[in-house]
Amino acid sequence: MYILSINNLSSRYVAFAAILSLCLTGCSSVFNKHVEWETVAPETYPVIFAVGYAPISVQNGASESSRMLMALKASKLDAYRELTEQVFGQKVDSGQSLASLVIQNTSLDSSVQGVIRGAKVVKSYPVGDDMYATELELDFKLVNDIYLSTARPKRVKKVHYY
Repeated sequence: MYILSINNLSSRYVAFAAILSLCLTGCSSVFNKHVEWETVAPETYPVIFAVGYAPISVQNGASESSRMLMALKASKLDAYRELTEQVFGQKVDSGQSLASLVIQNTSLDSSVQGVIRGAKVVKSYPVGDDMYATELELDFKLVNDIYLSTARPKRVKKVHYY
């Protein structure tokens, strides 16, 4: 008789655990659902500018016109470097070494890395006798349009549960 009541008690615990687990899984997300997405556009778009410079006389070239063309290209690349710094930032590495508590060597390295799409050359012009300058403009509205054409950023618009 004593053994029968223990078996009866353990079967009650098993039944209670089964009912409790069914109730808890009933609260989980086992329902089918349909999620609607919508794209998100920023409220404002900044426009940034950069200016690049390059000397004409130190460029490699056989004639003055070829050196001027090389300076034009170099100033454009310098302006792109400046735009990249503004968009992605600049990585700076530095180091010092000591010997007998005297600084022996100090180094400072910087680098910029990134991809600039949608920049527009505003103006290229000589500055003085030996310098060339190029001005670039980057409109983030155009950058956003280029980004949206390749990757569609989305947010949840509405969820339907069935």
